Amino acid sequence: MQEQAAKPRMTLTDKVYHRLHGRISNGDYPPNHKLPAENTLSQEFGVSRPVLRAALDRLRDEGLIYSRQGAGSFVRVLVSPPVGFQRVETLSDIQRCYEFRMVIEVEAAELAAERHNVQALAEIDAALGLMRDATVSMEHREDADFAFHLAIAQASNNQYFEATMRALRDHINVGMKMHGQSLMPDGAEALREVLSEHCAIHDAIAARDAKSAGALMRSHLEHSRDRLFGGGLIDLRMK
Repeated sequence: MQEQAAKPRMTLTDKVYHRLHGRISNGDYPPNHKLPAENTLSQEFGVSRPVLRAALDRLRDEGLIYSRQGAGSFVRVLVSPPVGFQRVETLSDIQRCYEFRMVIEVEAAELAAERHNVQALAEIDAALGLMRDATVSMEHREDADFAFHLAIAQASNNQYFEATMRALRDHINVGMKMHGQSLMPDGAEALREVLSEHCAIHDAIAARDAKSAGALMRSHLEHSRDRLFGGGLIDLRMK
């Protein structure tokens, strides 16, 4: 039996880079937004200034941020094809959003399992780590949840999945927020169950098991929808 290759260890610079990248990707730092001062960020992440600067240099090299002499670092405006959806207005819209996610995210998970590289998997790892920390703190973080699903879309190496997820962000967050609220009555057990579902998807992608990754993603989205709706879905048949 062949020995599995050792999993590359993330450096402190990698961890800071992924956290900042996630904040930019999620819109926590919007275009033209000035990043917090280096001293503030280094204290927040518990790293030295050289480590932080190395992470910022990497973001700068990738064109995600830019610097102004004496003013600091800013998020760059990224031009992307316009994709838009009507706003979520009813529970029916949330159910339809889940239906659509089951189509695109199942395929994205399968492709992510087949195509990811070390960096793409590290992005998924970083988001999962945030979810793990939130679970320990008895919280459900919609930003970390969305970052996990977005990272999988990015790992598919198909920009259309990523663009669609970004366009759906507000719609998805409505469902995620309501889903998080539905978990609170059951407390830690429910949060751990949701975390376990995400961990299983991650592990299938890491193992390059496309079939399992897709099936686990579908199961997770179905469970999320059913927890939110209490098992009673809305009849969406046209009258």
